[in-house]
This record gives sequence, structure tokens and C-alpha cells, in this order.
Amino acid sequence: MSNPAQRANKLFVQTFGTTADDLYLAPGRVNLIGEHTDYNDGFVLPAAINFHTIVAVKRREDDIYRAVSDAFPGEIKEWAFGQEGVMTSEDGWVNYLKGFTAAMAASGLPAKGLDIAVVGNVPLGAGLSSSAALELAFGTAVNDCSQLRLSPLAVAQMAQRGENQYVGCACGIMDQMISALGEQDHALLIDCEDLDSEPVHIPDSLSLIIVNSNVQRGLVDSEYNLRREQCEEVASHFGLDSLRHLELSQLEAAKSELSDVCYRRARHVLTENRRTQNASHALEAGNITTLSELMAQSHASMRDDFEITVPQIDTLVEIISDVIGTRGGVRMTGGGFGGCVVALVDHDLTDAVVEAIEAEYPKQTGLEPTVYLCSASDGATRIEKDVY
Repeated sequence: MSNPAQRANKLFVQTFGTTADDLYLAPGRVNLIGEHTDYNDGFVLPAAINFHTIVAVKRREDDIYRAVSDAFPGEIKEWAFGQEGVMTSEDGWVNYLKGFTAAMAASGLPAKGLDIAVVGNVPLGAGLSSSAALELAFGTAVNDCSQLRLSPLAVAQMAQRGENQYVGCACGIMDQMISALGEQDHALLIDCEDLDSEPVHIPDSLSLIIVNSNVQRGLVDSEYNLRREQCEEVASHFGLDSLRHLELSQLEAAKSELSDVCYRRARHVLTENRRTQNASHALEAGNITTLSELMAQSHASMRDDFEITVPQIDTLVEIISDVIGTRGGVRMTGGGFGGCVVALVDHDLTDAVVEAIEAEYPKQTGLEPTVYLCSASDGATRIEKDVY
């Protein structure tokens, strides 16, 4: 099969009858630790992965955008810059592009139109942020082609604004930031309050494994919003804008003033922030035993305090944990209620982990897993022509 860049070029020619000017790429991501902390102004430790969305683009002299996706070849979506209109669920994937241009227009930034062909291999619906990869590939193309000279972080912020205000998803900044700023062989410790970030080297001795449970994620949007509201309720109780500056001792002292559910939601966030910072130090130092303990604690907190795991996910984590012991870490990753687990595993155990998953998971759950052997990737960029 041709590579994604060649597929993007081919789709562009088939759709628009001419060749593209340039191609742009942005990665999906996996979060190693730091779950549901980003919208609480906390800490996260994601890595960009070597699964990407690629857009082939050609500059236009007007303000019209025309876009096609390999998921729906022949179906061209069209809109004018600053005239995106009401976004409906029927528009699907193109809302992420329209949200970006709408956010730009609202910010007073100019942009010329583009013809766009989109292809990608970020698994859809797996919680690996195919949406942010789409936004960042497109946003990087718009920034470059209209010579706006926005920083990668500014492009990420624009993408988040588009998704929040126009697509209607109240996501934090993590997905867009890691897709914009990822570094090969590194995770990125992100402070979601001031948007500082620092690369954290992933030891060469570890394999990065993502396993999709293939559980249908039915409740994720409504439950995500509920968890966010519960966190905001606790922050408001203490007169704070977010949970970031709430101390665990303060939360414990006020336990009787909160509902049990809200207390546990906040306890997860506060302890997860501490775990995420400690995990970044352990990873940088190559202290895999400590990393293993922290990832296990994170999963238990998501299961018991935040209540976002499902039995199949817990089973998958147990299967992997039984193989790796303290020679790696494993936890659920993403919004919850299905999706994926992430594991950092001693290279020598990789085959044994995969064999155990493929043998035990179907037997215990009746579902077939999908295993991705990944590597940490660079962030969004223009693809040099000699690559394709």
C-alpha cells in the first residue's frame, strides 16, 4: 500500500484535477499519565505517536476552502473564511477545519483559501486524538500558506478555541499542544495552567504499546462533561477558578462539606497531578520501578475515584501487569468508558505482552484487541518534497 503522503497526493489530484502545492502532517497522541487533569489546569505527560493525519493543499486567490477526506472520497465540503455558518453533526469531520478558520476570523487574523485533501492513519474512536491531528495538520497548513507566522503553540491554542467554541467540545489544551510540539523519543510534561512544557526522554530500553479494547464508547461525551462539572463544583466550593491550587489537606479537611462523589473526583485530580510530576522525573531518570507504581496508582484512581474505566479495560491492564510486573507500567489512557490502555514495557517483554493480550483478552471478554507498537514522534510540520 502506498504511504499516507502518496495517498494524499493521489486523492488531491483525483478530486481537484491538479497537483498539490505542499503536504502537512500532524500526529495523534497517547497520554502516558495525567488523566482529566488538563481542564483542571493541572499536569499531563503525553507523547505524540507515529500515526498521522496528512493534508495536501493548494493555495487559492480567494477566501474559499474546499476539502475532501479519504473517508468520503468525492464528497467535497466547501465554505468561505469567516462564514462558516452553524455547524451540525452531519458535517462531521469538516467541523474541525471550519472551527479553526472561524476561530481565526474571530481573532482578526486574515487567511487565503485552500483546496485540501485529507488522509490519515490515526485510529478513529480509539482516544488517540485523531481530531487534534486533523486540526493541527490543517492549522499548520493555513499558518504556513497565509504566512501568518504563528508559533506552534499559538496554532494549538487556535485549534482548541475552534473545538471549544465552534465544534462544541470543551476539551483541554493537551491534545493540540502535543500534536503541535511533540518531539521524537520524548514525552512532554505540560503545565496546563501556564502552558509551559518540557521534553522528557523515554528510555531506549522501553517499548511503547497501545492496546485498543474495542469496547464501544457510548457514554464518553456526557460523562466527560459531568466529570468536568463535578470538578468545577469543588473548585467553586473553595472559591477557586480550578482545582490546580487546591491542596490535598484542604480537600480532606472539607470532606464532610462535599458530596462523596465530588470529593472523590477532586481527590483523583489532586493525586494525579502529583503522580504525573513524579512520573516525569522517574521516566527521565530511568527509574522504571517507580514509574510502574505510579501508573498502577493512576489506573486505580481512575477506576475507583473518577470511575471512568470499564471491566474490559481493567482486565486488559491486569493481563499486561501480570506479565511485566515492575519492568514497565500500564494504565487506561484517554477519556474513559472504553478506548485504549497504554503500556511502557521493557523491550525484552514486548513479545510476551502481545502474546498474553492476544491469548487472554478474547478469552476473558469476548472481544478482539487491536495492538499498536508505537514510537514517540515529532509534532506538526510541512513534509519535505523529497519524502514523497
